[in-house]
Amino acid sequence: MTADLEITRLRESGGKGFEKVFAFLRERLLAGSLRPGDRLIPERDLAAQLGVSRPILREALRALTVLGVVEIRDRVGTIVRRPDPSVLNDFFTFAFAQQSDVVDDVMQARIAIECQAVRLAAERATVSDFEKLQQALARIVETIDDPDGGSAADFDFHRTVVHAGKSETLIVLHSSLSGILMRSHRGRRELLQVFDSMKTYLIEDHRRIFDAIVGRDPEHAERVLREHFAIGDDFRRRAAIGESDARSAS
Repeated sequence: MTADLEITRLRESGGKGFEKVFAFLRERLLAGSLRPGDRLIPERDLAAQLGVSRPILREALRALTVLGVVEIRDRVGTIVRRPDPSVLNDFFTFAFAQQSDVVDDVMQARIAIECQAVRLAAERATVSDFEKLQQALARIVETIDDPDGGSAADFDFHRTVVHAGKSETLIVLHSSLSGILMRSHRGRRELLQVFDSMKTYLIEDHRRIFDAIVGRDPEHAERVLREHFAIGDDFRRRAAIGESDARSAS
């Protein structure tokens, strides 16, 4: 019984210690008193300042190293880094991997992100962005009969829209979901095997989104994008209940 209590105390102490270290870095990064490239004070001094043991501090710093927040260099110390947002992609993919309805749930987040991003893109996109969107649109046309290439082309078009919005937060959020979003794009491309008429819809809808961005019309751009999502959902619904172009024709 005594041993169990001792283990519990150690776990609680470790948890609180981790929180102190994480909070220390988070608050100073947000305040701007710590920046990428800065070196933390020596381990002994930092442990004393935070009121944690050196082993707990080391474990917390190792965890932060995995997240890309710091880098521990031999004979140099602990250096603050600019985290790579792409690690969030792996985190979300693993976190949601076992949820059966994850694609539908993430789709709602995608709609929120992209609808705001497309409005910003209509206001902020540069000529270079227009060229990238035009190239992405051309790839959608070229890969219309290729499920793998087509899903990648679809994703690239929508990612380019988000980047054209120039919001770093939206870009990071969209990128963090990219692994799951690719599954969504692949699933929608597979519907082309059931609905041949969907090919025209895919090409024309993406062209309408492109035209709305080039036309600098945020409201129209968002409306077209929401219609695009709604039509895609309708094709999924029809496939789920056994409909197809062949049955519709008969």
